[in-house]
Amino acid sequence: MASLNPFGGVLGRENAAHLLRRTTFGPTKQQINQFASLTADQALSQLFQAVTDPQPPRDVATGAVWVNPKPTDLNSEENDLIRYFRGWWLELMRNEGLSIKERMTYFMHTHFTTAISVVSNSTALYYQNALFRAYATGNFKELSRKICLDNAMLIFLDGRQNEDGRPNENFAREFLELYTIGKGPQIGDGDYTNYTEQDVQEAARVLSGYIDDTEFTEMDTDTNLAKGMLRLDGSGIATRHDAGTKTFSSAFGGATITPNEIVDDRATEAAALDELDQLVDMIFNQQETARHICRKLYRFFVYYDITDEIEQDIIGPLADTFRNQNYEIQPVLEQLFRSQHFYDTDNATETDDNLGAIIKSPLDLTIGALRFFEVQVPDSASQLDTAYDMSYPALLSSMDDQGMILYEPPEVAGYPAYHQNPEFNRNWISNVGLARRYQFANVLLENFDNQAFQLDAVSYVDDPQHISDPANPTTLVQELIDDMFPEIITQERFDYFMNDILLDNLSAANWAGEWNNYKNTGDDSNVRVQLDKLVIALMQSPEYQLY
Repeated sequence: MASLNPFGGVLGRENAAHLLRRTTFGPTKQQINQFASLTADQALSQLFQAVTDPQPPRDVATGAVWVNPKPTDLNSEENDLIRYFRGWWLELMRNEGLSIKERMTYFMHTHFTTAISVVSNSTALYYQNALFRAYATGNFKELSRKICLDNAMLIFLDGRQNEDGRPNENFAREFLELYTIGKGPQIGDGDYTNYTEQDVQEAARVLSGYIDDTEFTEMDTDTNLAKGMLRLDGSGIATRHDAGTKTFSSAFGGATITPNEIVDDRATEAAALDELDQLVDMIFNQQETARHICRKLYRFFVYYDITDEIEQDIIGPLADTFRNQNYEIQPVLEQLFRSQHFYDTDNATETDDNLGAIIKSPLDLTIGALRFFEVQVPDSASQLDTAYDMSYPALLSSMDDQGMILYEPPEVAGYPAYHQNPEFNRNWISNVGLARRYQFANVLLENFDNQAFQLDAVSYVDDPQHISDPANPTTLVQELIDDMFPEIITQERFDYFMNDILLDNLSAANWAGEWNNYKNTGDDSNVRVQLDKLVIALMQSPEYQLY
C-alpha cells in the first residue's frame, strides 16, 4: 500500500542522492555526503531556504542588463539577446547550490510553457522566467492568475488578440485543459467531465481585452515585474473587454461572472480585473484542480505511472493538503519529499521502484554532469563574452542535438516527456537523440569546437574529496558508481567497468603502478587514457541515463 507516512531516521547516501537528483540539477559527492547524515526534515529545511533572486542577464555588447524595464537601442540583436537569456538561465541552474528554487522554476516553465519561435522577445521571456522564480515554491493559484497577464503568455497563446466581438479562445482553452483543472473523461463533442466548450467560450469572454505591454512599463505591484494590461480609454474604461454576464456549465455549478461596475455599457478596469479573480476562484474551488496539479508534480518528481492505488493513496492526500493550504506549493512538496513513498520504503515490492525510474532530460544530463564533476565554466560575472558566446551556446547546442531545445517545446502542452501518455519520459529517447546523449561524454572530455570548458578526469579522481584511493581500481570504480548511479549494480556490471574498461584486462597491480608513476613523475598520459574511457563508459551506460 502506497503511503505518505514520513520517512524515519537519517536519509543515508542512496536516499540523499535520490532527493538531490530529483530536487536540484544534480549533486556533487560532497553534497550527497552532507545530506546523508540529515533527516528528511533537516534536508528539506535546507532545500527550501530562501535564496536571493539573481541579477538579470547582461548583454555582451554593452555589459549592461536590458530588462529594466525596456531594451535600449544600444543592445545586441534580439536573437543574440535570446541566446544570452538562455545561457543566463543555464548558468543559474549550474551554479545553484542546495536549493529547489531553480528546479521549480523549470517545472513552471514545463507547465506554463512558452516557445521562442512564437515569443521572439528576450525581455518578455525574462520577465516570465522571473515570474516563475518568484512563485517557484509559493502560491500556485496566485501564479495562475498572474500568468493570465504575463506578456509572453499573451503573445504565445494569442490572448492579446482576444477582444469583445472577436473572441480568441486559445488561452482560455489551455488555461482550463493544461494549466489548472484538466479535462477529465470526455462526455461529448468538445465536452469533458471537468469543463465544456461553453466554459471555454465564457472564460475567453472573461479574459478579453488584454494586450501585451511592448514598453514593459506596466509593473505588477506584488512582484515588481512587467506584465500585460487592459486596453483602456482615458477614463479607465476597458474598451475591448466583454462586459456581459458569463454563464458557465454545470461542471462549475452554473456559476456566473459579471462586472461589478459598468460605465456606458463597459466595465471599469477594476471590474474587469475582479472578473479575472472570480474566474480563478471558480476554477480553484473545484477539487479536480488540486488533483490535476498534484499529478503533474508527481510525474515530474516521482514517476509517470499513476495507478489507481497512487491516485487514492498519494494524489488524493496531496491534493487535500494543496487545497487546505490555499494552493501553497511548498507544503505539498514537503509532504511528498518526506514520505516513505518518495524513497520507495512504503512497501517491499521491487517492480514499483521510484529510484532510478526516470530518464534524464538532456538538460538534466548536461547540467548534472557539469555539477557532479565540478567542471569549471567561465562565469558571466567576470567573463561575459566567453560565457555567453562560447560556453553556454555549446551546451545548448548539445542539448538541441539530444532532442531538447530549451524554450522551444514542440507542442503547446510543452515537452512531451512531461505530459504525453503513455510514453512520458521515454520521449527523450530516439535513435538520433540517444547517439547524441552518448556523444556528450566525449564532448565533455575532448573539448570539441574549442568550447570554454572541459572535464579533467585525472584531476577529478586525484582529489581525495572525490576518490579516497585512486591507486586501488576497486575503490576507484566503486566510488564513482556509488555517486553516479541511482541504484546498486550487479557484480557482472561492476567487473565490466573495472576489468574491461579501466584495467583493459590487465591486473590491479598494473593500474596501481601506473597511478604511482603519474604521482611520482607528473606524466598522466597512461592513466588519462584509461580514466577517460571509464568516465565515458559510465556516462554512456543505461544506469547513468536514469535518476
